[in-house]
Amino acid sequence: MNVITTAFMVMILLSSCKEIKTKSNETETTATNTLVDSTDKWSVRMANSIMHRNEHAYEIDHRTVPKWDYVHGVVMLGFEKLYEKTNDQKYYDYIKDYADTLINEEGAIATYKIEDYNIDMINAGKILFKLYDHTNDSRYRNAMDTLRLQLTDQPRTKSGGFWHKKRYPNQMWLDGLYMGAPFYAQYTVNFEQGKALDDIAHQFELIEKHAKDEKTGLLFHGWDESKAMDWADDKTGTSPNFWSRSLGWYAMALVDVLDYFPQDHPGRAQIIGYLKELATAVVKVQDETGLWYQVTDMGDREGNFLEASGSTMLVYALAKGVNKGYLPEHFMKNAELGFKGLTEELIKVDKDGLITITQVCAVAGLGGNPYRDGSYEYYINERKKDNDPKATGPFIMAALELDK
Repeated sequence: MNVITTAFMVMILLSSCKEIKTKSNETETTATNTLVDSTDKWSVRMANSIMHRNEHAYEIDHRTVPKWDYVHGVVMLGFEKLYEKTNDQKYYDYIKDYADTLINEEGAIATYKIEDYNIDMINAGKILFKLYDHTNDSRYRNAMDTLRLQLTDQPRTKSGGFWHKKRYPNQMWLDGLYMGAPFYAQYTVNFEQGKALDDIAHQFELIEKHAKDEKTGLLFHGWDESKAMDWADDKTGTSPNFWSRSLGWYAMALVDVLDYFPQDHPGRAQIIGYLKELATAVVKVQDETGLWYQVTDMGDREGNFLEASGSTMLVYALAKGVNKGYLPEHFMKNAELGFKGLTEELIKVDKDGLITITQVCAVAGLGGNPYRDGSYEYYINERKKDNDPKATGPFIMAALELDK
């Protein structure tokens, strides 16, 4: 081999090494410059994915204009818990931006109509307590007072249960216990020396008495005291099926409201008992993946599907129930299995590290127009939506409880 040939081979070799090194550096840059770091905990990854997709919190759920809504409330509550865990200011700022966008200088809440007596609208008020504590800004207190006034005047069944909405007379839905009860409890403990705790315990007593199926221990989605609705059973007034998200809302209501019941209040032991009974019932119908089906007890029926929002909520409630000492330790295995199912079956991660939660029922209810009859066919045919806030918010909370 002559000198020229040798020199030419060396140049090729150096060029190849440089190319390999450049490609390697490009790969390293791609890995480290992803939008969401895959080495972070799941709670952080979900929150950062939400923030990347939505510059402002009011944009969650594909909103283009601000709206006071329960779905924003459940996500912002997840952010509040994440801020408490991480002390990362951006999560607090995201919550405050939502509140400040909707609440004016006098404390009036934009888009909120007290005359609708929609108990869903109470839920977003849960984020105002910490904002008020941090800032002492009277706007937040005024907004909370308005929501409390709604509960004062909220129409009730003859037996004393809050109607779900003014346009749904005489009806209690499991969803409504989550929307109203924890806010009601926190408000009465913070500002009223706990005078309404008996009333709050009564809401749970009524739903347990009238919506629970004694055979399975599960609770039906809704109860119509008047039995006037077509979906209501002629004898019991209950809707015909179990819906996992409604059970998830109710389970979260139980574990969250207990934060405000003192040890010596009789309602505390009663509510813990309800939680134990519900936990026992839901783990019996938990799928081998750890998830729960849209129609909770009919996993073997055609068309049923493993649903994300109900699963995230139940995982959160089970994990928090154990962490707080309300539930026996063995339920943590069910929570762990459920979270494993979520991350392995329903979570997708894109090239930028953004995570998507799939198989979320977008919405479901009873009655209304078009009419929703609560049948099996109705629930399984409701549309699904990726990254629906009714799954993303509880996912953050579940991840935090499990420290995942």
